[in-house]
Amino acid sequence: MSAARLDELDRRIIEKLGRDARVSNRQIAAELKVTEGTIRSRIKRLQTERLIQFTVVTDFRVAGSPNLVMLGIQADPSRVGALAKQLADIPEINCVIVLLGRYSLLAMGLFTSIEQLNTLIFSRIRVLEGVRDVETSISVHNVKYEVGIARITPPKGEDAAE
Repeated sequence: MSAARLDELDRRIIEKLGRDARVSNRQIAAELKVTEGTIRSRIKRLQTERLIQFTVVTDFRVAGSPNLVMLGIQADPSRVGALAKQLADIPEINCVIVLLGRYSLLAMGLFTSIEQLNTLIFSRIRVLEGVRDVETSISVHNVKYEVGIARITPPKGEDAAE
């Protein structure tokens, strides 16, 4: 089953779990007016089909006050896919996004020092084949940053192919 074929109940279960993964199956069932067994089997199927997974998300503010850093990477177009995979394999990088526009890739991570960041950029990213330039932006104030929410399905009414 693809994300485009999730039914309304699947979407509502995912929404509830996305807001609080600790919510009980019983509570979800009561709110959605279905049996607890239905919720349990739906969650199991969603996990088996790898449409959802449970993980611990740490709010970065409790991790020693690191800075959220965004690296805009300009790359040779023929190397973007390979670079995205290489960047994703770097443990300090938490997010890699392929872009159209000013940058080919956006990589994000949390860093506690400029030295740590510089070491990563100059000895592990700039040396990768196809990297043309790396521009660094360091977050100084996050107006909105929700660490626990990440949609895995398109909003209601939108096609997944869009």
